[in-house]
Amino acid sequence: MTKHKISKKVSTALINSLGAGVVPRTGIEHIAVGREKELNSLLQNLNDISEGVAAFRFIIGNYGSGKSFMLQMIRNRAIEQGFVVADADLSSGRRLAGSNNEGLATYRELMSHLATKTRPDGGALVSILEGWINKIQQEIAKETGMRPNDEGFDEQVEIKIREVVGYIEDLVHGFDFGSVIIAYWRSYRLDDDNLKNASLRWLRGEFNTKTEAKAALGVRVIIDDDTWYDYIKLLAKFVAEIGYKGLLILIDEAVILYQITTTVTREKNYNRLLAMFNDTMQCKAENLGIIIGGTIKFLEDPNRGLFADPAWRRRTKESRFVTQANVQEYMGPVIRLNPLTETEILTLLQRLTEIHVLNFGYEQRFKNSDLKEFVQEIITRLGAEALLTPGEIIRDFISVLNVLYQNPEIKFSELIHGANFKPTAAGKDDNLDDDAAEFSL
Repeated sequence: MTKHKISKKVSTALINSLGAGVVPRTGIEHIAVGREKELNSLLQNLNDISEGVAAFRFIIGNYGSGKSFMLQMIRNRAIEQGFVVADADLSSGRRLAGSNNEGLATYRELMSHLATKTRPDGGALVSILEGWINKIQQEIAKETGMRPNDEGFDEQVEIKIREVVGYIEDLVHGFDFGSVIIAYWRSYRLDDDNLKNASLRWLRGEFNTKTEAKAALGVRVIIDDDTWYDYIKLLAKFVAEIGYKGLLILIDEAVILYQITTTVTREKNYNRLLAMFNDTMQCKAENLGIIIGGTIKFLEDPNRGLFADPAWRRRTKESRFVTQANVQEYMGPVIRLNPLTETEILTLLQRLTEIHVLNFGYEQRFKNSDLKEFVQEIITRLGAEALLTPGEIIRDFISVLNVLYQNPEIKFSELIHGANFKPTAAGKDDNLDDDAAEFSL
C-alpha cells in the first residue's frame, strides 16, 4: 500500500467524520476514488466561471452514492483556486421559495457559510470587504505616494470604490447593493461600528422591514424571499470585480423540494430553480456557478420530481443517443454518479486502512487479501448492488478497524465472518419521512 503523508489533524478529522457518517471538510482528496471524470467536468466549469461565464450543474445519485462528497471536493478545489464559495443544505425551513421566508433562510445560510482561501471555514464577508478596501488603499499609496492620513487620500480610495460599484449599479437591485457597499466603506473610514454592523446585516439579509433599513442605511429595499437570488448574482459580479475568480454556490439535499407535499409550494420551488437554471445557461448571470445535489427521484419522478414539469424534462433528460449507447455524458447539466466498481471499493478500503494505521500509530497487520475478504462478505450479505454505494459500507469498515485496534487479540476474519456482523443496509431514496437516511461519501 502507498504511504500517504497526512497530518495528525487531518487524519483525525477523517476518521472521526467518516466514523460518524459525515463527509469531512478537509482531507477528502486522500479518499477520492473513481470520480475523476466527474471532477474534471466540474473543474472545467470553474474555468468557465473565471472567464465570466455562468454554470449550473446537478449531481444526481442514490443515497450514499457520493453527492455530498463531490460537492465537498469541488468546494475545496474552488477555494484553492481563488473563488468565493458558499454552501447550504436544504431543510424544511430552508428552501428556494416559500410562504415563511424559507428562501431567505437559505440565503442567510449561504452568507454565513461564505468562504475564501483565507477563511475556508466560512464567515468570510467581513474579510472580503476589508481585504478589498486594504488592497485599494495600498494601490493608492503606491500610485500617489500618499499616506492614509494625508488629506485627499480617502477621497482617492472612494473614487476607486465607486468605479467597482458602477459596474453593478445597472443590474437588478444593483444601485441599492452599491449604496450599501459605499456605506460599509464609510463606516470603515469613520470607524463607525453602528453603520458597519447595519451594512453587514443588510448584506446578510437580516433586516426584516424596509423602514428599518432606510433608517439605518438610507436604502429603500431589503433582501427578501422574492429577491434573494438577484443578490446572489450581484455578489458574484462584485467579488469578480474585486479580484476573486467568481462565486460558487453549492446546495445539497435538494430531495427536500421533492418531499414538499403541497403541490403549489413544490412547484413554486421548482420554478425558482428553473429561473436560476435559465439565468446561468443564458448567461444572464456572470462569474456564477450553481451546483445542486439531489437524488434520482428528485429529478426523475414523473409525479413529484423535476420530470413532472415538461420544461425541466426537456432540459435535463438524457439524450436518446447517450441512453442507447449505454455511456455517460459528463458535460451536460446533469452528472449522474454511477456505482463504483469492486476494484474502486477495494482501493477506497486500502486508503482508509492506511489513514487509520497512520492516525493511531499501530503496526499494519491487514493484507489486501483481508480487504478483499471484507468486500466479498459485504457482497454475500447485502448483494453486489449495495456494495457499489460506498456510503453504506464506509462506517462498517471504520467500525471494524476501530474494534480490531482496540482488541488486537481478535482476528480480522473472525470479526467479519461472525454471526452477529450485519452490514448496514443500503439507504432508500423513496422514504419521504426519513431525513436521516443518507450517508453520502
